[in-house]
Amino acid sequence: MSNADSESSGDRIDVVTLDVLPNGLPSDNRPPSQATPIAYGLDTDAFRLYELTLTDDAHVLVGNELTLAPADDQSDDVKRSRRVEYDDLSGGAQSELAYVIEDLIEEEERRFVDYYNEAQPITIRLHQLNLFPGIGKKLRNDILDERKRKPFESFEEVSDRVSGLHDPKQTIIDRILEELREDDLKYRIFVAE
Repeated sequence: MSNADSESSGDRIDVVTLDVLPNGLPSDNRPPSQATPIAYGLDTDAFRLYELTLTDDAHVLVGNELTLAPADDQSDDVKRSRRVEYDDLSGGAQSELAYVIEDLIEEEERRFVDYYNEAQPITIRLHQLNLFPGIGKKLRNDILDERKRKPFESFEEVSDRVSGLHDPKQTIIDRILEELREDDLKYRIFVAE
């Protein structure tokens, strides 16, 4: 595998496939029978994007979970992988991204609800909660006041207790998408470099 991230750190990398191109990239001018199958995936933990070169006999569908690292655990269907940016994804992968992120957040709701419980100031004037789309000073202060009373247990509870924050899960999805799309963000909460 040609993934420097996993080779150097030894961390486990699991991805969910966003799109599968069994006839390779559209720019591959070879006949379909000679093209290399490609897939795009999203890291389930650090929300990194990957292009996967698949084996010729791979049976991979959109939504499959594959392991990229450590090398000993790499899925048999994957020959190699490399990190890519949002703009490198196929249109199908870009379309599927929000749905996959939503599924991942639902699977680990506690992890993301805890972000509302544990977010801290970045500077004297900027709080991590202010990085979320639609959360200004008033909503931030309401969240901070409510979490002092009692930590949030679910997205539903965040929504019920914080007037004006109607969809806290969607707020996180929007932030993750923003971090994936924008290369020049100063602060990243969820997407690893």
